Amino acid sequence: MTKTILNIKTDLETKEQLQRFAAELGIPVSVIMNAQIKQMLRDRKIILSTELEPTPYLEKIMRQVEADLAANKNMTPAMDVKEAIAYPDSL
Repeated sequence: MTKTILNIKTDLETKEQLQRFAAELGIPVSVIMNAQIKQMLRDRKIILSTELEPTPYLEKIMRQVEADLAANKNMTPAMDVKEAIAYPDSL
């Protein structure tokens, strides 16, 4: 696929915030922008929101974790450093 350049104008603070966000995720800004553009084109809509909403997959995992906590299931006990280092070998 041939690549091309798309220039946008934004204020300096927005650019710096986006660069910091991309760095936190460990991906280039261009990956974020390309993913957003492709999703807009695929869904034929633009979603502008500052709310964080979990995906259905994450909601399923969160429900399972809550059930496990309530049943005291799949819980690793508190450990000191030596115990934590030895723990994987005990599995």
